[in-house]
Amino acid sequence: MDIRKVSFTGSTKVGKLIQKYAADSNLKRVSLELGGKSPNIILEDADLDYAVHWSAMAVFFNTGQCCTAGSRTFVHESIYDEFVKRSVEHAKSVHPGDPFDPNSKVGPVVNEFQMKRVLEMIESGKSDGAKLMCGGTRLGQSGYFIQPTVFADVTDNMRVAKEEIFGPVQQILKFHDLSEVIERANQTSYGLAAGVFTRDINKALKIAHGLHAGTVWVNCYNIIKPQMPFGGYKESGIGREMSEDVFNEYTETKSVMVKIC
Repeated sequence: MDIRKVSFTGSTKVGKLIQKYAADSNLKRVSLELGGKSPNIILEDADLDYAVHWSAMAVFFNTGQCCTAGSRTFVHESIYDEFVKRSVEHAKSVHPGDPFDPNSKVGPVVNEFQMKRVLEMIESGKSDGAKLMCGGTRLGQSGYFIQPTVFADVTDNMRVAKEEIFGPVQQILKFHDLSEVIERANQTSYGLAAGVFTRDINKALKIAHGLHAGTVWVNCYNIIKPQMPFGGYKESGIGREMSEDVFNEYTETKSVMVKIC
């Protein structure tokens, strides 16, 4: 009961429990940085190799065990096939290994339970009709390594497109125009982050304005600076970390009025 504030980073499921317990105890203040299913949008005018590289980094960074992971890669239909082809080539060049080895680009997932969950999600993608382009299996029998995985022909109703996987699995979806992709990108209970790749700043800002996400990166991904507030919309959290906004999470404001007689 003496604790007046809880700050938590983790899953949305646990975050909801913390918020409930905080209300049931002493109504302590809570800030939560939770899960995500972040869209990464590639427009037809994007530098393709550049976008492929950053899109892979967006989802394979930290073996996909990152709340901001750009796991839903939306690609304009006019460049879709070529983007998928180059993404597969890139994923095959990303070799899992000891994270202390400078040549390793992807390490293991955290434990056996998570490895089995990621592999089960991959199987669900195949069952739902997504096209497995590469990866999709455990690598070796020592450690919890999963091959970098790319799915094509993914649709919004598939589990792999809706649930947070928290593993090295990229889902590539096709879109036709800006209004459509903004609407589809927002069709999620999460809202932590998003990415946009384009040479057209006006289109980039239009998309950024329309997305329900706490952070939108344009022509980059996972660049976090202490000057910028970080946090999510919807079930991705409550409150903001970093910047001057973070002080509000740990500050009680008091008003004192004194009448001078």
